[in-house]
Amino acid sequence: MGAFSRCLLAATALLAVLSMPVVAATSPELDGLVEVKPKRVDEAWLLPGADFRQYSAVIIDEPDVAFDKDWMRNMNESRNLSRRVSQEDAEKIALASRSGLVEVFEDEFRKAGYVIATAPGGEVLRLSPSIVKLYVNAPDVMSPDRSRSYTIDAGEATLVLKAHDSVSGALLGMAVDRREARGTGFVTWTNSVSNRSDFRRLFRQWAMICIKGLDELKAGSPVSAEPGRPK
Repeated sequence: MGAFSRCLLAATALLAVLSMPVVAATSPELDGLVEVKPKRVDEAWLLPGADFRQYSAVIIDEPDVAFDKDWMRNMNESRNLSRRVSQEDAEKIALASRSGLVEVFEDEFRKAGYVIATAPGGEVLRLSPSIVKLYVNAPDVMSPDRSRSYTIDAGEATLVLKAHDSVSGALLGMAVDRREARGTGFVTWTNSVSNRSDFRRLFRQWAMICIKGLDELKAGSPVSAEPGRPK
């Protein structure tokens, strides 16, 4: 898979919330947050009492990227020496993923009327994404042979997204979402161009989930301190 052009995994699960659970999260990373039942993502947590109404701008941090622990081994077990995935190949994919996610998120937030901020402010929400368990089904590496790979989808990834107040640094919510980077739904030749397109489509899907969720949280803020729907 080549560069994604200025090429996050969760789209803001936290931003797709419907109701609060009875138990608070126990992980130190989630201290003070309460698990909620999200509509659009796999898992989400929110800070009771958090008020999202003030946020009209966002800062989107460049994401960390981590591959699935078995990805490189699985890829290289089925390839000849000339098509092995190297550490350099993996680093290029990670770099493209980081820049690509930020590009897509900023573009979608602008379209939705949010300001892309470059500094903290009272109206600025900081979104800190991470892409984990990234699995590219057929990375397109440079090799002397002309072999081709055919797949139904480009791979999969999990988005972990944290939302902080940009001034105080307070953690307001966190979300986790795993999705496949789907293409046409048919078996097709997979290359750097198709991989880039499929993963950008996934990033755009996450961005739109994030925007819808944030709009809903603003309409329902402050977040209820009791189980049930936010006020």
